[in-house]
Amino acid sequence: MPAQKRFKTDYPGVYYIIGKAVSTGKPEKIFYIDYRKNGKRIQEKAGRQYQNNMTAAKASRIRTNKIEGRELPNSERRVADEAAKNAEQNRWTIDKIWDLYCENNSSNKSLDNEKFKYEKAIRDRIGKKEPSELVPLDIDRIRIKWTKAGKKTMAARVLELLRRTVNYGVKRALVAPINFKIEIPRLNNQTTEDLSPEQIKTLIEVLDADEDQTAANVMRLALFAGMRRGEIFKLRWDDIDFRRGFITLADPKGGQDQTIPLNDAARAVLESIETDDDEPWVFPGRFPRQHLTDCRDSFRRIAKAAGFPPGFRPLHGLRHVYASMLASSGQVDLYTLQKLMTHKSPLMTQRYAHLRDEALKAASNLAGDIVASITTDKGKKVAGIDDRD
Repeated sequence: MPAQKRFKTDYPGVYYIIGKAVSTGKPEKIFYIDYRKNGKRIQEKAGRQYQNNMTAAKASRIRTNKIEGRELPNSERRVADEAAKNAEQNRWTIDKIWDLYCENNSSNKSLDNEKFKYEKAIRDRIGKKEPSELVPLDIDRIRIKWTKAGKKTMAARVLELLRRTVNYGVKRALVAPINFKIEIPRLNNQTTEDLSPEQIKTLIEVLDADEDQTAANVMRLALFAGMRRGEIFKLRWDDIDFRRGFITLADPKGGQDQTIPLNDAARAVLESIETDDDEPWVFPGRFPRQHLTDCRDSFRRIAKAAGFPPGFRPLHGLRHVYASMLASSGQVDLYTLQKLMTHKSPLMTQRYAHLRDEALKAASNLAGDIVASITTDKGKKVAGIDDRD
């Protein structure tokens, strides 16, 4: 192939050839620079007229920078870029460890929630760092940001997620352990939200009057059946056995499919819902063949109208109310309550033990009340038996 004709410019060491533009195929100047560095002659491309917006003047400035060492020759730059690329590929950043964790834990039911927390609080802040580059100040900034926003639970969950991500890399010998401890804010995880009978009555009235009966029915099922948010949203008509009176919770939080009784109140809610014959979901979403994913605005409106206590979670709180009502009735033992709540461990149900104890105490006090009610004449007549000399 014959050498292409070179055209001189007004700048020393700068010339161009005529090529074809990549986008249009029309003639285009391709600028080159010619210079010496460390006694070696170097000729290399500076850029294209249209693709790189290159001019002879720009090419001359590039030539000067390379002669003075402010820029590397193209060949050296390619070597440096390749070395940097290889170094980056070998860097196990927190982002990279997290992506591997997600890839290997795709069946984890809480992964979507964890992804939300990671994207919200970790990726942009420290994701490009390797664990060894973390300092306590990084942790403090995350904790302070969410704690100041009144979201101490979020701070704890995010830092726990960060710790778990780092430990995941350590266990797989991808990174070394960090040289300080990630302190997690202490939370009172035994908080049991509850409503008084008057508050429950008000809630029922608000639910009956609310414009969004889909959201109202979701909250009714949380209250009447103690179902979790995800279990309600993902409930299918095929999961409900109206004849036998059971609801199947497919792939619940505990891991294995579970069944819970379909009580009369929950049955009435479900039977009131109008649906198409070909609709599989009890609570359809906005798009065809998808289930409901959120009613946050309606939940907040209902919670405000019902006068929920500060910090009361509309759905999870009503699940607690369901459990508290059963425990405080004195008619449901903790083992049965565990099964109704589909708790994997009895320790999770233990938070309601004090309510059961109070019910037992109240039942025990009935004996004294009965004796008091049938005792007359200052204790001289008990249970209808006259005192005798």
